[in-house]
Amino acid sequence: MSSTGGTGGGSTKGGRGKPKASKSVSRSQKAGLQFPVGRIARFLKAGKYAERVGAGAPVYLSAVLEYLAAEGSKWGGFVCFNWVWL
Repeated sequence: MSSTGGTGGGSTKGGRGKPKASKSVSRSQKAGLQFPVGRIARFLKAGKYAERVGAGAPVYLSAVLEYLAAEGSKWGGFVCFNWVWL
């Protein structure tokens, strides 16, 4: 019996079998943010601000906090740069 036949136990499965485990992607990466969405979601749930917390709430809050941090850093940079010239 030859093992070069069509249904031999070759290494290729033709798309069948168990799929490869893909790497997990965080919600921060999906939203394109630097602030941790999962941590903010955990704090919102643990803080008892509401009975339920929607899926988009921590993403939105994380984006707002990241924006405020970026603006504060930008204006702080402007102040430091202007102090040099005074």
